[in-house]
Amino acid sequence: MRLRALKDVVRGARHWAGPVALIVIEDEIAVAETLRHHLQLGFGTLLVLSPDAIALPVDLSDDPRLIPVRYGGGGPGALAKAVTCVVQAMRDGWLYWGYNAEFLYFPQCETRSIGALLAFHAGEQRASLPGMVVDLYTGDLACDPDGVTLTQPLMDAMGYCALPRTDPRGDIIDRQPEIFGGLRRRFAEHVPHASQRIDRVPLIRAGRRVRMGADGRWHPQARNSWSCPWHRNATVAICSFRAAKALRRNPAPRAAIPRFDWGGSVPFDWRSDQLLELGMMEPGQWV
Repeated sequence: MRLRALKDVVRGARHWAGPVALIVIEDEIAVAETLRHHLQLGFGTLLVLSPDAIALPVDLSDDPRLIPVRYGGGGPGALAKAVTCVVQAMRDGWLYWGYNAEFLYFPQCETRSIGALLAFHAGEQRASLPGMVVDLYTGDLACDPDGVTLTQPLMDAMGYCALPRTDPRGDIIDRQPEIFGGLRRRFAEHVPHASQRIDRVPLIRAGRRVRMGADGRWHPQARNSWSCPWHRNATVAICSFRAAKALRRNPAPRAAIPRFDWGGSVPFDWRSDQLLELGMMEPGQWV
């Protein structure tokens, strides 16, 4: 796939079929599986950001819904700048952002499309759809030294907590929790503090004044709220191998952590119902 500069790609934003997904490729792990998953959810356009050309199976390399974009990272704020560039160029419609080896799930995603959910959510006068990252990992690091298995992944079924977010004065910001759990909480001594939160707002309604901060939060601040004042909204889950990969890639945690599984581990069966039953996401009024 021939890569194009982001500034050139966004000139055609008004022609993109929606909803749009922006997928950042960090390595070669589960790239094709990630792209197929999000196409199957119903995204009309996938912006695939990568530093190098990607070798994909024929069914994906010829798919007109994929737009390859050259993206070289470049520091903590680089992703925020790229996402902001896209969301402001779109001006309308919905954008999802995530990484390879991350898989978006929402209630009833096996039978209903992401477009239908976002249309309903917009009808509830919401301009963002929040969620939490669910860390996936292997139970056998000898067989899967990179921490990843797509055939027998595990997840934590317990050990999560939500704390109120506070502003610089120490006042609680209503309906904006900070959530912790999974590998990032159990092995917090090996995870930078800025990367320990697992709350994320991965779906945002585009606009010329919308922008992402370096911490992944959105401006205007109301875009970070988890619910309406009058009832709970639907939320999503991003099932992610990123924490497992990072812990195995870095020498210190790789040497210190003999295994990822523990008594709170359960097999992840790639079903939205399982995530709902475990409380990893909520249906809200989406029934």
